[in-house]
Amino acid sequence: MVLKYLIKENAYYDSVTLMIITREVKKIEGVKEVIVGMGTELNKELAGNLNLLTPELQKTTPNDFFISLDSIDDNITKKAFAFVDELLSKKKAESEDYQPSTFESALKYIPDANLVLISLPGEYAAREAKNALLNDKHVMLFSDNVSLEEEIDLKKLAKQRGLLMMGPDCGTAIINHVALAFANVIRKGPIGIVGASGTGIQEVTVMIDKLGNGISQAIGTGGRDLKAEVGGIMMIEGLKALQNDPLTEVIVLISKPPDKEVARKVLSILKEGEKPSVVYFAGGDPEVIKEYGSIPGLSLEDTAHKAVAIAKGKSIEDFSGFTVTGIDKIIQEETKKLNQKQRYIRGLYTGGTLCDEAMIILSALIGGIYSNIPLKPEGKLSDINKSYRHSLIDLGDDEFTRGKPHPMIDPYVRQERILSEAKDRETAVILMDFVLGFGSNPDPAGEMIPYIRKAREIAGKDGRHICMICSVCGTEGDPQNLIEQEKKLKEEGVIVMPSNAQTVRLAAAIVLSRRNSQ
Repeated sequence: MVLKYLIKENAYYDSVTLMIITREVKKIEGVKEVIVGMGTELNKELAGNLNLLTPELQKTTPNDFFISLDSIDDNITKKAFAFVDELLSKKKAESEDYQPSTFESALKYIPDANLVLISLPGEYAAREAKNALLNDKHVMLFSDNVSLEEEIDLKKLAKQRGLLMMGPDCGTAIINHVALAFANVIRKGPIGIVGASGTGIQEVTVMIDKLGNGISQAIGTGGRDLKAEVGGIMMIEGLKALQNDPLTEVIVLISKPPDKEVARKVLSILKEGEKPSVVYFAGGDPEVIKEYGSIPGLSLEDTAHKAVAIAKGKSIEDFSGFTVTGIDKIIQEETKKLNQKQRYIRGLYTGGTLCDEAMIILSALIGGIYSNIPLKPEGKLSDINKSYRHSLIDLGDDEFTRGKPHPMIDPYVRQERILSEAKDRETAVILMDFVLGFGSNPDPAGEMIPYIRKAREIAGKDGRHICMICSVCGTEGDPQNLIEQEKKLKEEGVIVMPSNAQTVRLAAAIVLSRRNSQ
């Protein structure tokens, strides 16, 4: 064991950047283990778990940068340290924007700014959000781990001052056609969205774009806004903003299952307005939505179809089928390739709402869905690292992201998980989502392809075929480019469907066909 370390005091680097650099350094032949990070307690704990913690590193503070590395010899160590310097220098050169160290310095630099995006550790985030609101700035709070009490106080303050308080844990917004955090390049149009769901907003806006229409605004609220304790404060304020927005003609609401009383309060606000609306409450009762004069969305894709139909003055119809030709042939061909023991669907999701939608659809079609974020308590996996029967995993949940980047940024967790699923002889279908846009990995499909190949090799050694199905949430205008990402996946034999909902329906059809053929 050749353990070497390097410490730079008072040298700050972004934690996500350092985690990605750690991944890159691990690829160097001769590097056994490495961690590149700031001297936080979490990073020191991780270093200890990897046998990379020294007494010197134990003394570092969160303001100190360090590298700790175990390699086969000193030459590899020198090569690795030089590579870290190269990557850090490259990152610095790529970032030409002014990066203020405090809110006050940012305010002096851009005094006319009216919105502040905050991404800090949760323990500091609420304080900065309050500071921004008191300076009459709208807030998008990307940070999670902000207490419910702090969220309520911030949203009440924002409401008093006539401001938007998007978040905490608000991952997506498009304000005046400017994409914030995880968001896509979407056409301008007459559809306004308020959503307590990041990937839910992304899926709907992307589908609207694919259908040839566009959006006016997409306002995120954070996932807890429709809980009873919060009371839908920002959902209601967002709805009022869209009702007063001359560019918005159709309103769309998106949320994971809301509190029933809060849902009725929000729906009553829609009913009081004059603009038509489509509402997707994941797992909610469509009849309640109809009762308040709104149109229920059956899925994220169906919600987009209905919003576009209203905007174009066309008749409104439920959409719950396929837009891919030859779907029956695909089902037959994939069914024939599976053996008798292969019976289960394994979903590896980076988007929480996409995982929720998949569970809702699959529960209705085949039942018995297990997850780390189950629809019902009895569906909770006893071990989140091991699938059981039909299992859909939200890899972006806090259990998987503690001390790690979100899987939409760094696919490491999914790369490892797909190999685990491939080893399970009962795995028939693997589902994946690929979410494009600003903030996401620059090549999510390319990052997964080597592991898709490895998974196929693992199954192939047992004479098994695993059906891999995915959807790509993105547009041709996104930095990663929808067409290029889909092409890479198709070339690897992955079945690419136009939406998450169609992906799930196809998986269910294959499993049911396999079951009926036995």
